[in-house]
Amino acid sequence: GTNYKFKRLEKCGTHSTRYEDYYITFEATAPTSGSVFSFQTMLSNDYQYLTWGIGLTLASLAARIKATHGTESVDEVWDMAAIDDSYKGPMPKWFSDEALVRDDKKVYVVQESELHENDWLQLLMEVAFYSKTESGVSACKPLEIKKVVVQTLEEYTTEAREKLKADNAIFYISYKCIADPSTPWAGEHDAIIRKTMDGKPGHMSLEVAVTKEQIEDRET
Repeated sequence: GTNYKFKRLEKCGTHSTRYEDYYITFEATAPTSGSVFSFQTMLSNDYQYLTWGIGLTLASLAARIKATHGTESVDEVWDMAAIDDSYKGPMPKWFSDEALVRDDKKVYVVQESELHENDWLQLLMEVAFYSKTESGVSACKPLEIKKVVVQTLEEYTTEAREKLKADNAIFYISYKCIADPSTPWAGEHDAIIRKTMDGKPGHMSLEVAVTKEQIEDRET
């Protein structure tokens, strides 16, 4: 798809039921033409499943260019049956060097140049940091991606780097919070994020693995 660039937030509303739903309208620019479009998104923040090692579930249930006439209904039903069982249940553990060698057909180590070419990886990192710190992303100190490993069952056509764009995958992200060393979150961090898509337009789910620190904090 087109790699639109975020321009500005227009409005954001929330609705709380069993989930915390966010209705967001923002402007984005098409990189080739420079045209500005207004987008509508709906995000659902599910409760955390600590028994499965999940610290945050954030699902996109709508992502579309705002209609100029009328309003299309949003399909808020997530099709769990469409997701392979390998991407359900407890979150995986951090990968080992042995696993990289053993599962080299399923794993891709993202090259340094690709870390900068795919700025959506920055978003995954920020979601993971938000889940870990439980504070607003606007309060985040500068974050720097150090390494990303992608694990997926999806086959690539010509190059292994295609795994980076898999619909369903697990991302192992190492990053650094560049802040005053005396602040709580300064230093190195690791995150595990499971991305799944059920095939419906605008639908995508991100599950962030709970950290050891989060478990300890909630037990005290």
